[in-house]
Amino acid sequence: MTRALLKLEFLVLYVALPLGYRYSPVRIPALPLLWVVAGYALWQLLRTRGFNREWLWNAAPLPAHLMMILLTFVVLAGVIWAGVHWFAPQLEWNFVREHPGFWALSMFVYPILSVYPQGLLYRAFFFERYAELFPRKWAIIFASAVAFAFLHIIFRNWLSVGMTFFGGILFAALYSETNSLATSGLLHALFGCWIFTVGLGQY
Repeated sequence: MTRALLKLEFLVLYVALPLGYRYSPVRIPALPLLWVVAGYALWQLLRTRGFNREWLWNAAPLPAHLMMILLTFVVLAGVIWAGVHWFAPQLEWNFVREHPGFWALSMFVYPILSVYPQGLLYRAFFFERYAELFPRKWAIIFASAVAFAFLHIIFRNWLSVGMTFFGGILFAALYSETNSLATSGLLHALFGCWIFTVGLGQY
């Protein structure tokens, strides 16, 4: 693919589609659309010569990074909880208290239905496809985080965008180091489930 076509594809997938969804007068479920776009990314990866298909999961690096993942999560989860407790106490644990059954179901299906396709699209595909556009390690990590955060304009609030930018930096940096969707996805799933649990799911 030429550089011009790469740029066009990038703009369509990571700029035009989120903008179109955000401002569309017709509301459609986000998850099916996410899976369609992630399916396109998977199709392109599978037909890319030299792409290591093990990177689509690759749990091998997980044990070596597990302690760092858990420590990062515990520290930042505490910061997030403190923010909710002090600045929005009316939201604290509201999902768990008001809809415990749906909360439990969400903790199970969120990593499968949301985290994995996002990791596929914003980490595995992004790093493989656009390395030519962002040849430096931290440039592609930053670009991945910006694109990941920009996706969240569909939720129509800046808290979601800001939080996912910082999360995107963590997830992309971990994927860059490990080439493992299992490893980066675990960190993503922990934070996502915590956001819902602590009371910020509405954002």
